[in-house]
Order: sequence, then structure tokens, then C-alpha cells
Amino acid sequence: MEYLKSIGVEPGTLFAFIGYLIVMVVIGALCCKKSGTLDDYLLGGRGVGSWVTALSAQASDMSGWLLMGLPGAIFMGGMGEAWVAIGLALGTLLNWLLVAPRLRVYTAKTDSLTLSTFFAERFRDPTGMLRVISSLIILLFFTIYAASGMVAAGKLFNSMLKIDYQLAVIIGAVVVLLYTLLGGYLAVCWTDLIQGTLMFIAIIAVPLVALHAGGGIDPVIRAASAKGLQLFPGEGSSLTWLGIVSCAVWGLGYFGQPHILSRFMSIKSVSLLPKTTTIAMTWVIISLFGACAVAFTAMPFFPGLPKEEAETVFIKLIGLFFNPWIGGIMLAAIMAAIMSTIDSQLLVTTSALTEDFYLRVVRRNASIRESVWVSRGFVLVITIVAAVVALFPNDTIFNIVKFAWGGFGAAFGPVVLMAIYSKNTTWKAALAGMLTGTIVMLLWYFLGWNAYMYEILPGFVANFIAIFIVNAVCKQTDCEIAADFDRMKDELKKTADSTASETVEETVK
Repeated sequence: MEYLKSIGVEPGTLFAFIGYLIVMVVIGALCCKKSGTLDDYLLGGRGVGSWVTALSAQASDMSGWLLMGLPGAIFMGGMGEAWVAIGLALGTLLNWLLVAPRLRVYTAKTDSLTLSTFFAERFRDPTGMLRVISSLIILLFFTIYAASGMVAAGKLFNSMLKIDYQLAVIIGAVVVLLYTLLGGYLAVCWTDLIQGTLMFIAIIAVPLVALHAGGGIDPVIRAASAKGLQLFPGEGSSLTWLGIVSCAVWGLGYFGQPHILSRFMSIKSVSLLPKTTTIAMTWVIISLFGACAVAFTAMPFFPGLPKEEAETVFIKLIGLFFNPWIGGIMLAAIMAAIMSTIDSQLLVTTSALTEDFYLRVVRRNASIRESVWVSRGFVLVITIVAAVVALFPNDTIFNIVKFAWGGFGAAFGPVVLMAIYSKNTTWKAALAGMLTGTIVMLLWYFLGWNAYMYEILPGFVANFIAIFIVNAVCKQTDCEIAADFDRMKDELKKTADSTASETVEETVK
């Protein structure tokens, strides 16, 4: 106890925080017996309900970036960075409305547990290249993405407990590894439900308390004015229309994020999606607004904060205004945000490696038990690699996430949209688009052109152009692909008609 007080850590804060971590591991252990098959371990047997699906999708989406990265970017850059939140809110809505229903039906019809398998089965790729290339892209960008979460964990433990950053990264990695290994997809979803709820409460409570303690809105406006309050370009503003577009196009990334798309694949029924969408959008809009509010309410309290500490303003506000026990729970919300994304990324990455590499290349006749344990082995390996990358960070959480997010959006977004909306797209066009989008995105980034425009937009557009060109040259000749596409649309229509009929009956009653 004396040691904790000597480094400025309240015992109550530490006990509340550790208690949360223990609860997460226990949930993983309880879900272990429900993950006996590969389908259960990777997609929860496609039997997940509305609340778990909605909060799991959004909690795994936002990560520590929501509570640390975005507030830090707005704290340093001003109101212009809020366009990222606007773009994400719109992208979330379009993803639930346009992608979720068709992807749920189509992946069930093709018996696909992963996005890579879906591409291969949907386009009937005879070469296996779609499966292999998409798996490699998932491995690359999710390793980087998971590393960003571990960087956030390191900053959290370093700021909260004053322990060495490298040790903090290792502690965070071990906790996530434990419950992901034990319970698989169900553990990830149920812990995400709890974590999403905790994040939601914290992102509302912290800025409200800070606003009250700071004397209302006037001090916030005065402090924020110096950093740029303009939401649009104008006189005296450094904000440009190109900058706004560069921030807003974050929303395009949603169509290609495997860890979010897997939530659509696992929901129990398409008929649950309207309710699920409402829950998800409510969470997203309030949470993004809260993240912006955290940045602005922190400005009067930390006017001279160094740039390298900007991503810890949420932690600093908690330390200022909450008693140790409540503070520990609020700090657990940051760890919740971090873990809810890392666990999903680990599971999606290992799903691709197990389903699309091990079971297709190494051992086609592997038993169910062997497949589950191999998947757990991949979880261990990827966690170690991501942790090693996180031990030596050379950028902010915000920028690391931005790179990985852009990679997935540019590589997969247009391919997913064409897969579920175009019966005439061929496997050659899908492969050409995927490779072109990835290459353009990487070149744009490494040439430094991302200083003018976020690399996701040129990659996304190039992907679409490549698909259209190859489709024009190599026409679709497989009648079965067109037939599968029509059957998917018919099933969607039946589900929509059935849902409408049930709604009318309930209204009459």
C-alpha cells in the first residue's frame, strides 16, 4: 500500500481496475465449454442476439482510439478533426443498412466462416488466390491494428500505475490472450457487451463532470477558440475543404473491416437487424459525441499539455475528478475499449489462418478439436508478434489505427460491395481490385501524399476502377454465380415480408 501511494496510485483505483480484468478472464472461462466446434469458436454458431451483436460490433470497432486517440487528435488539432467522427457515424449507418443483411444471408449460403472464404466461395475462384491474398492482407493490417491497441494499453498502465511502458504492454497482451484463448468468439462478444456498456457510461460521465467542475461552457469555448472551433473553412481558419474530405472519408473504411463484418455474419437472423442497427447507431452517435466532448472539456484544465501526452487527456480528467474506486472503473473503460478491439482482431486473423490456410493447405482432414486448438495457437503467435511491434512504437495510437483502417477499407471495401450487389463481378475483377486498392493505398502512404489526402480514398477509388475495367474485359460466364445471387435476394425478400407481416400482427394485437 505504501509503495502504491509513493508512486501516486490509490489502492482503490488499482483494486477496481484489477477486479475488472479478472471478470473478463472469468467470462472467457465460462464460454470455453460453448466453443467446442470451429463454427462455435469463430462465429458463435451464428446464434448471437441483437444487443450482443450491436455492442460487440461497435465496441470492437472503436477501441482505445475512441477514448484516447480521437480526443487526443481533437485536443491538439481543434474542431476540424471532428469530421472524422461525422464520417464514422455515417459509415456505420450505411454499413448496417447496406452490407449487414446481404452479407449475413450470403455467408450462410456459402457456408463461410471468414471473409476470405466468402470471397473464394462467392466468386468461385478456381485458383485459390482470392483466399490467400485476402488472408495475407488480414494478417498484415490486423497485426498493425492489434499493436495499436497494445500501445494504448502501454500508455494507460504507464500513466495510471507509473510502471515501465514495455511491461505495461506485456500485461495488457496477457489479459486479452487469456480470455480470447479460452472462449473464442462467444467470449469476445459477451466481454464486448460489458465493455461496450462500460465505455458508453464513461464517455458520457467524464465530460459532464469536467464541464461542471470547470464552470460551464464558457471556459471551454475560450480554451477551444485558440485551437480552432471552426467546423468549416473560413477567414482565419487553417481548415480546408480537402482536409474535411480527408477526415470524413474514414467512413469508407467500414465496408472492409473484417472484425466488424464478422458480427454481421454471426447474428441469429436477418430479421433482428433493424433492432440491432438502432442499438448500434444510438451507441455510436452518443459515444463519438462524447469523445469530442472529452477533448474540449479537457482544454481549460491542460492548456500547456505537451503534444506527446495529448492522448492521455481522458486519463488525466479521471484522475482529477473521480474518487479512487470510481476512477478505477472509469480507467477500466479505457482498457475495455482497447481489449474489445484487440480480441476481435486476434480472432478474425486466426480465423483466416485456420480456415483459409491450415485447413486448406496444411491438413485438409484435421479434426474439429485439432482445428480449434490450431486456431488458439495462432491467437498466441499473433499476440506475441503484435506485442513485439507495440514495444517500440514510432507513432500515435490515432495514426497507427488510421493506417490499418485505411488498408482494410482500400483492399476489401469495394470487393465486399460488389460481391453483394453485383452478380456480374468475376473472381478476376475482385482479385484485381483487391491488389490495386492495397498497392495504391500503400504507395500513397509511403510517398507521403497522405499529408494532403487520407490514403483510404485513392485506394478505395482505384479498387473500384480496377473491378470495372476487368469486368468489362472478362465477362461473367458462370450461370451458377448469377443463380446464387438471385437466391440470396429472394431470401432477403422473404425475410423482409415475414418481418413486416409479424410487425402488422403485433400492432393489431
